[in-house]
Amino acid sequence: MDDKALTLFLALADNLHFGRAAESCHLSPSALSRAIQALETELGAQLFQRDNRHVSLTREGRVFQEQAQQLLKQWQQAKAAVSQEVLGLTGELKIFCSVTASYSFLYEILHDFRKRQPNIDIKLNTGDPAQGIHRVRDETEDIAIAAMPERLPRGVDFRRIQTTPLLLIANRESADLYHRNTRRFWQQTPMIVSMEGPARDKTEAWLTRSKLKPRIYAQVAGNEAIVSMVALGFGAGVVPEIVLENSPLKDRVIALPQSTAVGHFEIGLFALRKRLQDPIVNGFWQSQ
Repeated sequence: MDDKALTLFLALADNLHFGRAAESCHLSPSALSRAIQALETELGAQLFQRDNRHVSLTREGRVFQEQAQQLLKQWQQAKAAVSQEVLGLTGELKIFCSVTASYSFLYEILHDFRKRQPNIDIKLNTGDPAQGIHRVRDETEDIAIAAMPERLPRGVDFRRIQTTPLLLIANRESADLYHRNTRRFWQQTPMIVSMEGPARDKTEAWLTRSKLKPRIYAQVAGNEAIVSMVALGFGAGVVPEIVLENSPLKDRVIALPQSTAVGHFEIGLFALRKRLQDPIVNGFWQSQ
């Protein structure tokens, strides 16, 4: 299919000036004029009214303009679809996740996708998962792996990967102290909590339900840091079970019986709904 005639027609329909339209198409005005005349002859209709000073669309030209736009768009989409089947997608995909997620989920998530789309460059950033949705919303990242918040922000889609319980953990050597589940004990107990995000929200909700008011010793970014501080004996903390399972310090801490009341996380992928129209982002999203 030769789409050149449609492209030239639409350029003149947009500019309504032979000189500007010809320049945008890298043609001479006379060559553009001959192409338009040939198209009008083929269609059997006059598409433009022209005189020495003005160019305007005829009624037939306005009808053809709408059809030409649709035809050209469909043709470009068809070419792109065939090209993707033959060559695969090319470009860049930006993913954000925590360090734990990078070795807990990322291999399985990317393994098959990389096989199907070897020409896509993966740009991975790691950090506090509480920042994941923010980074997706401001379009710093295409995809984030994080925990589902109480309310999903408008315009953001979520795809669940795994459910993990939240655990109340303490230093193993002093674990016996934490079986004193009294209000006075917890008011004196130092707690290491997440700075923000679903982990902080769920920890505070559990403390409120339990009518406990412990002493906040530290607010940290990242669940891995909470495990480290608890292992060092600075206090108790709440972390997702998957973080503890993958921590090199897991033998130095212990999950307390109170953990069953804390709650759980829905961990999954986040993406802006409008970004899912991008072939690369949508291709990754649909592959999961």
